[in-house]
Amino acid sequence: MRRVVLALEAFDPACELERFSHASQSAGGIVSFLGQVRQEDGDPVEALELRHYEPLTLPGMEALVRRAEGHWPLASVMAIHRVGVMVPGDPIVLVACAARHRRDAFAAADFLMDHLKSSAWFWKREKTAQGWRWVEPRDQDHADLTRWNAVP
Repeated sequence: MRRVVLALEAFDPACELERFSHASQSAGGIVSFLGQVRQEDGDPVEALELRHYEPLTLPGMEALVRRAEGHWPLASVMAIHRVGVMVPGDPIVLVACAARHRRDAFAAADFLMDHLKSSAWFWKREKTAQGWRWVEPRDQDHADLTRWNAVP
């Protein structure tokens, strides 16, 4: 199973994982990551907006998933990423990888998240009491990405 979705509306992570798990019964391990809008201490986030470049975003996500499938022996993979305006607690991204062995599932999910976080086709801004501000990937996000330079 391969499921790659650019979600324009809210999605239910539990339902998505249940469907994924059911379709991945041949796998020995399933690893998932759910990213959600957080509320920062001291500077509460009221909203988060993710914008994207439509001609590249979904094809780029699909190509990224194919890279993961080409490098690790995955039984199934899922990547769902929201765009638009969200509030604290809303899910932003859900990645799940199923493989015969857990290490492959962990590595593939980590690879996908590092790329979605740092080099994907999204622009992020947060709204706080001071107004809207653009959010750039952190230095650590870029450093995390370099771990995957050897992955074709």
